Amino acid sequence: MKGPTMKDTAVLRKLLFPAAVALIVWPAGRLPAATPPSVVVILSDDQGWGDLSLHGNQNLSTPHVDSLAADGASFGRFFVCPVCSPTRAEFLTGRYHPRSGVHSTSAGGERMDLDETTIAETFRAAGYATAAFGKWHNGMQYPYHPNGRGFDEYYGFCSGHWGNYYSPMLEHNGRLVRGNGFVIDDFTDRAIRFIEQHRDRPFFVYLPLNTPHSPMQVPDRWWGRFKDKKLPMHHREPERETVPHVRAALAMCENIDWNVGRLLRRLDELGLARNTIVVYFCDNGPNGFRWNGGMKGRKGSTDEGGVRSPLLIRWPGTIEGGRKIPQIAAAIDLLPTLADLAGVEPIGKKPLDGVSLKRLLLEDSPRWPERMIFSHWNKRVSVRTQQHRLDHQGKLYDMVADPGQYRDVAGQQPQVAARLRQAAADFRQQVLGEYEPDDRPFLVGHPDYRYTQLPARDAKTHGNIQRSNRFPNCSYFTNWTSLDDRITWDAEVLAGGTYEVEVYYTCPPSDVGSIIELSFGRSRLRGRIVEPHDPPQHGREHDRVERMESYVKDFKPLKLGAIRLEAGRGELTLRAVEMPGSQVMDFRLLMLSRARDAGEVSHR
Repeated sequence: MKGPTMKDTAVLRKLLFPAAVALIVWPAGRLPAATPPSVVVILSDDQGWGDLSLHGNQNLSTPHVDSLAADGASFGRFFVCPVCSPTRAEFLTGRYHPRSGVHSTSAGGERMDLDETTIAETFRAAGYATAAFGKWHNGMQYPYHPNGRGFDEYYGFCSGHWGNYYSPMLEHNGRLVRGNGFVIDDFTDRAIRFIEQHRDRPFFVYLPLNTPHSPMQVPDRWWGRFKDKKLPMHHREPERETVPHVRAALAMCENIDWNVGRLLRRLDELGLARNTIVVYFCDNGPNGFRWNGGMKGRKGSTDEGGVRSPLLIRWPGTIEGGRKIPQIAAAIDLLPTLADLAGVEPIGKKPLDGVSLKRLLLEDSPRWPERMIFSHWNKRVSVRTQQHRLDHQGKLYDMVADPGQYRDVAGQQPQVAARLRQAAADFRQQVLGEYEPDDRPFLVGHPDYRYTQLPARDAKTHGNIQRSNRFPNCSYFTNWTSLDDRITWDAEVLAGGTYEVEVYYTCPPSDVGSIIELSFGRSRLRGRIVEPHDPPQHGREHDRVERMESYVKDFKPLKLGAIRLEAGRGELTLRAVEMPGSQVMDFRLLMLSRARDAGEVSHR
């Protein structure tokens, strides 16, 4: 990715804030507290703006999330991206996601470029204890990994979605572990434990929950409330609703609310609530057709319903309770806002696209410049101002008079339409123009990190091998039926050395005996599959509605042995050299662990 020139930056700043560029850096609204506030950021996955009772949805009840608005501030027009990983990147960097190289939700395209600086790095540099618990979705191999992006503690999964929500395989600081119960409860437990352990110092906790993203799994306690419930409120096109899916999503949202309540209650019990900023938002529009305030669009769309999210910020004693903020804002604003509230200086060298919202949160009737917020995905660009939205087709909507985007007013307001069309064209040139062909390899063996996970998601197949599902994120490889078949990764070994290799596999008794070989450059490592392991697919038993993604298996680690890898870029290849049965195996992932030599400093 090429960086912006000074000229590009100046032009885009003028575009984003044409009325008052000088107001980008505003004076402080209040002096910071003597003790820096801690920060908890909760991000839900595929929960739309309408999936809160706060916004008038009578289909469900979310009292704990709603309480954040009653006890703090709520933004009426807050915008994220149409899909998962771009929103996460914009929150983490304060910059539009194309700038950081994020162009996809899988297979490496979700990674943020390594020259980006994250909000966690900013807070850690200020002395905060930092942790993330849940779905990362911005890179798996270190230093794309959360531990390489400023988070001292990480527990969860780095992929874009997960195939089972009940005690699944997860990771803890790079090491694979078994989860404990329903993942949302588990992630919240971990966040609470971290807060308890760091109660005597400022902490920055990021809790990116992975529901109500599919598969639609939720414990009986919540599903029982919804499985036969008659829903009084519906999508603007009710015939497009899949009612069981709606019920499952709402049940998952109520489970999130219960967990938010547990976390808020623990902050109260520890005496930390008054000096902890709690933030709640979502990553995109709803993952289905359901009530969403009559807005046009859902997940994947750059229309209002695809990118509008709640934003709730509570800081008792500092942010007035019940404060409603009408000015438009976006995920890019969260880094500068939280840093400003906490009195923390951002450490990144690149210019931010977001601005601090501190004055909106703390001052009465602050002067505020007109601005534009851009939404982008899949070559579509939409532009939002306080009054209007220009959609990706160039149609103009008055969002005050017509919040459902029913009437194109470009003919009645040609000057506005022309100005926003030019802004969209400038965004394409100046921001999307930074995209280059993604030639980034998958990194192996960073000297500061022990573990490298290389899943099927990030690999390419050759020959007969098939992916278990067309959605790569939590898939595995099957139909490995020939010695001509192979699995490859475009890899770069960052630090030469010896690595212990484990292959996560399944294989029925009738096919045991294949010899597999891992190779990179001149290095070769072979091992034989000697133990059968043939568990059935699972996940269906927990699904409330039929899923689109792959079901999963409990894959077994095969200790292949140790291989010496030389630093450099090349093709990492897994193939079979003997196959006595009808297939080699089903394959889920490679785990490479740096061997600990005598006298070596211990890495994670």
